[in-house]
Amino acid sequence: MPYFFPEAFAERMKMLLGEAFSAFTSSYSEDSPVSVRLHPLKWKGGLPGDRIPWCSQGYYLGQRPLFTADPWLHGGAYYVQEPSSMFLEQLCRVVWPEKPALVLDLCGAPGGKTTHLMSLLQPGDLLVANEVIRSRARILQENVTKWGIPGVVVTSGDPAAFASLGEIFDLIVVDAPCSGEGLFRKEPRAAEEWSPDHTRLCASRQKRILSEAWKCLKPGGALVYSTCTFNPDENEENLEWLAQTAGASFLEVVPDPDWGIETSVHGKVTGYRFYPHRLRGEGFFAAVVRKEGHGTAPLTSKGSPRNWSPATRREITTLEPWILPGLAGEFLSDGEITTLFPGGGRPLLALLEKRMPLLQVGIPVASATGAHFIPHPALALSTALHRERFPVAPLSPEEAIRFLRKDPLLLPGREKGWILATFRNLPLGWLKNLGNRTNNYFPQEYRIRMTIPHPPPIWHDPLTRSTME
Repeated sequence: MPYFFPEAFAERMKMLLGEAFSAFTSSYSEDSPVSVRLHPLKWKGGLPGDRIPWCSQGYYLGQRPLFTADPWLHGGAYYVQEPSSMFLEQLCRVVWPEKPALVLDLCGAPGGKTTHLMSLLQPGDLLVANEVIRSRARILQENVTKWGIPGVVVTSGDPAAFASLGEIFDLIVVDAPCSGEGLFRKEPRAAEEWSPDHTRLCASRQKRILSEAWKCLKPGGALVYSTCTFNPDENEENLEWLAQTAGASFLEVVPDPDWGIETSVHGKVTGYRFYPHRLRGEGFFAAVVRKEGHGTAPLTSKGSPRNWSPATRREITTLEPWILPGLAGEFLSDGEITTLFPGGGRPLLALLEKRMPLLQVGIPVASATGAHFIPHPALALSTALHRERFPVAPLSPEEAIRFLRKDPLLLPGREKGWILATFRNLPLGWLKNLGNRTNNYFPQEYRIRMTIPHPPPIWHDPLTRSTME
C-alpha cells in the first residue's frame, strides 16, 4: 500500500471497492496522466496520440512538457486539465437548453470547467464565472481572458449572494471544494492534510453551497455537481439530501462501457465515479440533477446597471472596427474601460452588481487616455478581435518568450503605432512602436518569471501536428 494512504481512508476505500482495492492501490505507483484540452477556435487540427474519449478536444500527452515555456499556452490555445474533469462535456450535452441559456459556474477557479463551458456556449448564451476567494478569482479572470470567448462575466460573490438573485439560471455547475481524495496520486500533500473531520467539514460546506445554488436555479433547469473525492459523504449522500429536501431528479448520461467510468446508484442518486485503476485519470465524481417545474419568464431587471453605461458615439465609432464584423454585442463603459458584451445582457449586470464585485464584463476592448484609446490585452486574446485592422509582428520562439517576460523588443522598420504580437499566427498581446523604441504592453501580472532554457522547449507544432516524444 502506498505510504501516503491515511489508515481511515484506506479502510473506507476497502469497503467501497472490495476486491478491486488491490488494483486501486497499485495504480498509485503509476504516474498521473498529463492531458490538455484544446481551444477549438485557436488550435487548428488535433494532436497525435490518444484522445480523451469523453471530451471532443481532450488529448493525453506522452510526458509533461515545460508548459510555461510554450507561447501557445499563454495565448489560450489550450488548457492543461486533468482528464476525468473533462467529463463535464458529456453532462452538459444532456441538459444544455436549446434556447439561449444563462449559465453559472459557481466555484470556477482556477478555470478548467469555466473555459470548457465557454467552448460549449451557443449564440445568445451568457456565462457567469464566479469564485468567492478573491485571490483565486483573479486566476479565474486570467484564464477567462486567455480563452477569449465573448459573453462571460467574472464575479467574486458568496453563494448566498447568488441565492438572492432568484431563480434565473438555466444551468449551474458546482465543482465543489472538497477533501481532494482523488488527487492523492497527483498531489501527495492532499493525503497529508486529510482527516475524517475534514471530510465532514467539506460535506457540510458543500450542502450550504448546493442549497444556495438551488435557490437561483430555474424550475426545469439543471445542476451539475462534481468533486475530486471518493467518499460518499461528499458525493452521493449530499445529493440524496438535496433530492429529499428540494425534490431534485437525476438524469442519466450512459457512458460508453469502454471508458471505464463506474455508474453509481445510491437511493435516488445516479452519479458517475472515476477511479485511477479503471481509466487514465484521477479520482472524480459527477452527477446531474434537474429542478422540477417549468422555466420562469426571461430575465428582467428594473433600471440599467449603475456602473456600466452604453458607450459614447466616439467610443463606438473608434472601437467598432476593432471587432469582427457581424458579431452581436454592445459597447459598455465603466468610465475607464470600454467592453463588448452581448446585447440584452445589461439586466443581468444590473442584478449582479448590486450583490457582488464584477471583475470582468465581456471582452474588455480599450481604455481611454485623453483623445486616444489603448487596446486592452484581453482584446488581443479574444476570438472577437478583427485582426486585419492591426499590423502584425510575427515573433520567433525566442522573441515570443521575451515578449511574455515583458522584456523590451526591437522592431526596426516597422510603422509607428499599435502592433499585434503573434506567434505562429496566434495573437499574444500588444506592442506600441514609437520609432526609437517599442513598448511592451503584455500585462505585468501575467508575465513569465521563471528562467526559460534557450532555445525554448516548445513541445509541439500545430502547423505540422508534431509533438515532442
